[in-house]
Amino acid sequence: MTAPADVLRGMFEHHLWATGRLLEHLGTLSEGELDAAIPGTYGGILATLTHLIDADGRYLLRLEQPILPPYEDRGAVLLADLRRDLDDHAHRWSQALARLETGTLEAQIAAHEDYPEVPRAEGLLLAQAIHHGDDHRTQICSTLGALGLEVPDLDVWTFWASERSA
Repeated sequence: MTAPADVLRGMFEHHLWATGRLLEHLGTLSEGELDAAIPGTYGGILATLTHLIDADGRYLLRLEQPILPPYEDRGAVLLADLRRDLDDHAHRWSQALARLETGTLEAQIAAHEDYPEVPRAEGLLLAQAIHHGDDHRTQICSTLGALGLEVPDLDVWTFWASERSA
């Protein structure tokens, strides 16, 4: 029988795998293609990926502290730097999920002008990380498709077939 913790770990494994696979794919694009954007998306391809990875860092930080320090949008960051950030996040997500499994993960979000206080915020932050990642990976893939460029297959079926069923 599959334990709930295994389901959640599988979701985060896919989240990290899909972001990593997208990052690798973007390494084949030109600078102009990385800057491309289409209406209805966050922005340029590289700026969107940077935003996705930076947001994951903020969600991870929120699992540790209720008030975040101010941050500045980094715009578009080099792919190699994003790879290092993603590798760091993989380790930190694994630690956070281990703490969740042992009952020692306790997160709260202090009230802010944009949202109320959330005393037990673990589920909110974990769900938001998965949703946010899917949303922005989809925007990047939509941009690639609109430009007539190859779109990597990032769905869960592909992940499961290549990473989980081997």
